[in-house]
Amino acid sequence: MIGYYVHHQGSGHLNRVRTIAAHCPFPVTGLSSLPAPDDWPGDWVRLPADDDGDPAAFRDVRAGGHLHWAPLRHSGFRGRMAAIAQWIATAAPRLLVSDVSVEVALLARLLGVPTAVAAMRGERTDPPHQMAYDLADLLIAPWPASLPEPGWPERWYAKTVHTGAFSRFDGRPLLPPAGEPTSGTRPRRALLLLGSGGTDISPGEVKAAQEATPAWRWTTLGGPDGGWAADPWPALCAADVVITHAGQNALAECAAARRPAVVVPQERPFGEQTATGRALARGRLAVVTHGWPDAEEWPALLGRARALGGDGWTRWAPGDGGARAAAALAHAASWESGL
Repeated sequence: MIGYYVHHQGSGHLNRVRTIAAHCPFPVTGLSSLPAPDDWPGDWVRLPADDDGDPAAFRDVRAGGHLHWAPLRHSGFRGRMAAIAQWIATAAPRLLVSDVSVEVALLARLLGVPTAVAAMRGERTDPPHQMAYDLADLLIAPWPASLPEPGWPERWYAKTVHTGAFSRFDGRPLLPPAGEPTSGTRPRRALLLLGSGGTDISPGEVKAAQEATPAWRWTTLGGPDGGWAADPWPALCAADVVITHAGQNALAECAAARRPAVVVPQERPFGEQTATGRALARGRLAVVTHGWPDAEEWPALLGRARALGGDGWTRWAPGDGGARAAAALAHAASWESGL
């Protein structure tokens, strides 16, 4: 039995656990304040929210800089940690995966459970991250070893499995673009793929980019003003260029479709997306910008991305990252691993 803590912000953590659980030889119990996915194969423990209520009433959430989120006298946080502890006491899991919470990783280790942490790019040398990464028995890095995160200490690399990026679309056949004309030209298709974790991009900026690129037909999925698709795979496959942020899940889905991309890193804690953008630029996998470009820059950016192509994504997302992650977790959970 493996426990897998799923952070509720955005959709990437949830999609990641679904992919891993599909390959894992052990039962996986999800622990999250998110509801269980319809296709979840095992048990799911629904946790109380730990960020509801008046933010002004939260006190010392960082515990003097030693933790990331531990608000004093918050009933949801107390109930959340108690529910995880009760599940551990009852289920006696062989391993708990934190994706991601320093506090959950620490709680599991204090209860004598081996831990794995889903690693994140960016500046992770603050005391809470150092503690979680140091205490973990295994770090899962969903990026290739050929594009490492600079500045990590050797002790972290020694227990890291680089799986490459992975998504729910790995192994899914590519779809031919629908409605492709047999002669003449058609507008190129630009897909603006935004996440559910918030965006720095305004509707006015998107409109200006569209108006500056009349040879391109834009579609927006996600974000406050975009459409929603339960299955964005057809739209991904149909796109001549995908414009997206640098979140792990969005990039993994774009990479699975092998589509050319313009990547616009968003402001995130610890500079996560900025660091990911640097790695993509080093590997020449996508056109990476610094902030949302001015409208007049978009014709050249889309042309550069299309010329670069999407074949380089095989380096970022080899297609079996979910299976690699599941195998690493299974090994860490086995008695033979010595844990």
